[in-house]
Amino acid sequence: VQLQASGGGLVQAEGSLRLACEVSGNIQSVDIYAWYHQAPGKQRLLVAGIRNSGTTHYAGSAKGRFIISRDTAKNTVFLQMNRLQPEDTGVYFCSASESRSLTTFWGQGTLVTVSS
Repeated sequence: VQLQASGGGLVQAEGSLRLACEVSGNIQSVDIYAWYHQAPGKQRLLVAGIRNSGTTHYAGSAKGRFIISRDTAKNTVFLQMNRLQPEDTGVYFCSASESRSLTTFWGQGTLVTVSS
């Protein structure tokens, strides 16, 4: 499974960005897609996840501001980020996980910088 993240960039506070993650390869056993945020000098933390069923989950800081979605026809997972704040700055990674084998695949990350 390969993942290619894109859509990062520089944005002012209160602005918006839409990240995209193109997924390819053998995704038959993948049942969860997610976005993670790694702030400078910090550990990588879950932002939002979406199951094949469409069920979504958000971390506290993302609730009400971010929306995760998936285009199954294009094998692409999106993260719409609204009302961005400087603390949202960092690298955003997309992931694809297989619950049965406990395997997680990672993309290369895309950098988001929010200026105040």
